[in-house]
Amino acid sequence: MSNAASNHVEDKTLDFWLKANSATTLPPSTVYVALFHGTAASVLANLEAGTITDEITLGSYSRQPVTFGTVSGGSVSNSANVTFVTATANYDGDVTCLAIMDASSAGNVLFAGELTVSKTVTTGDQFQIASGNLTVSLT
Repeated sequence: MSNAASNHVEDKTLDFWLKANSATTLPPSTVYVALFHGTAASVLANLEAGTITDEITLGSYSRQPVTFGTVSGGSVSNSANVTFVTATANYDGDVTCLAIMDASSAGNVLFAGELTVSKTVTTGDQFQIASGNLTVSLT
C-alpha cells in the first residue's frame, strides 16, 4: 500500500479544518492568516514545532480571517482577498512565510508555507493576498 491518502480523504480533511463543515467543536469556526519574518527554513521549522516566535509584531499588524472555496483534488484556495491593515510602521522584517492559524492570537498552526517572493512592508503599505493566491494542498 502506498503512503498517499485518496482524493476523497484529502478533500474531507481540508473541508474539516478550513471550512468548519463538521458537527464537532474541533474545527475552528474561523481560520486566520498569520505572517512571519526570518529565514524561511528556520521559520517553517519553528511553525512545524508549533513555535510562533517569528510572527510579525510591528506596524499595527494583526492576523486576518480567511475563507476558502471548494475543495478539489486535495487542494483548496482562498475565495476572497485577505487584506491586512495598513502598516503604521515598518514590519519587523521581510514577510517570508505565512501560516493558517486556528485563532486570532496565540492558537495552533494548521498549515504553513513559504511565500514565492518575500515582501517588505513599510509604513503605509497594505499586505494583501488576492483571491485564489493562497492554496493549501495535501497532495
